[in-house]
Amino acid sequence: MADKRNQGNSNRSEGSSISRRDLLKMAGIGGAGLLLGGAGVGVLFKSTTDSSASASTSPSNNSYHEAIPFYGEHQAGIATPAQDFVVFASFDVTASSVDEVRKLFQEWTAAAAIITQGGMIGEDNENLNVPPSDTGEAAGLQPSKTTLTFGVGPSFFDGRFGLAGRKPAELADLPAFNGDALRPEWMGGDIGVQACANDMQVAFRAIRNLARIARGKAALRWTQEGFQRTGGADPSGGTARNLMGFKDGTGNPDVTDDAKMNEVVWTQAGDGPQWMAGGSYMVVRRIRIRVEVWDRSTLGDQEVTFGRHRASGAPLGSEKEFDKIDLERKDEKGKPIIPIGAHIRVAKENGVEILRRSFSYSSGLDTRTGQLDAGLLFVAFNRNVAKQFIPMQRTLAASDRLNEYIEHNGSALFACFPGVKEGGYIGDTLL
Repeated sequence: MADKRNQGNSNRSEGSSISRRDLLKMAGIGGAGLLLGGAGVGVLFKSTTDSSASASTSPSNNSYHEAIPFYGEHQAGIATPAQDFVVFASFDVTASSVDEVRKLFQEWTAAAAIITQGGMIGEDNENLNVPPSDTGEAAGLQPSKTTLTFGVGPSFFDGRFGLAGRKPAELADLPAFNGDALRPEWMGGDIGVQACANDMQVAFRAIRNLARIARGKAALRWTQEGFQRTGGADPSGGTARNLMGFKDGTGNPDVTDDAKMNEVVWTQAGDGPQWMAGGSYMVVRRIRIRVEVWDRSTLGDQEVTFGRHRASGAPLGSEKEFDKIDLERKDEKGKPIIPIGAHIRVAKENGVEILRRSFSYSSGLDTRTGQLDAGLLFVAFNRNVAKQFIPMQRTLAASDRLNEYIEHNGSALFACFPGVKEGGYIGDTLL
């Protein structure tokens, strides 16, 4: 086998001017980079973006060409408008020392800075006897607005790395809520990474390479892919709909309002440990929708469950999606137009704001029930979990009409670091 590989390399050098890299450029695929083997601790990260790739000026392609900076005051992927796809990954740390963890975060930083800009990881070598330095499936593809957002879970501070004293007081496993049906395979993790992009293959490649780099230091615990309608399918950029057919995210705070973001999303210097200032707490909940039951419900039942008109997204009794939610308005019989227990009423009465960044998911058929395993990968960011998400979810779990149609089977909480400055690395304020 070794002789044949070497012979093939020799023949290419003597009789062909087309390299493996050239073949990848022409094909537009990364079919050769299929191995998941480690690249080694000393891997060199180098951007090798194909400068000859065509750059269409079609408006429908703008979202693919755009690259979002990795470095900045805050991590991207939080206030960033939601992309079309997500691959969320939870990791368990297997490293035995804080120095190894620091090394992992440094290597991830170098890789993330390249991945988000559409580059390839490592040298463009032609050695057929070692695995390629990049998994390759995104070779020739555009940056696609890729973002990578990193956080650490409560278990990261369990004493293994001497960091127990730096754990934020509110970074704890979320409490059990009424109706939860949590499953261990969708819970927790030492590190959470949210990879978002306007191309699923690009997002998947990001997590795959991070898992590869982490070999020997961290291992995947669980992953979940998600999607929403693409920009091409909805050029207007309207609020995305969930798998129940209703618009999801209408009530989000304005991410362009710095004061509002400081109030709702970004942790402040006086909130807790200084290393978290400028970060945020990321809640991840895997919510299965009983789609077969929902699909047998009448339109009237569906609308009173949400408290919105399905077609327009407007609150019941109103005409436009962003019309004010009037909880005091009653019909001619004196009954509230937005019924008691309607999803938006319960959420509004609670008075809590969070930044939702959720995606639909479909994980095929549940062979145990013969029904679809589909629903919502609920991702939300907030400044104070104890004052925002937890009381809100307790209220929803107790009285939301939507509970009849959903089941929370996954749950995790991560403290997302502040942004990375150039020359720094992920988590350097902590480590």
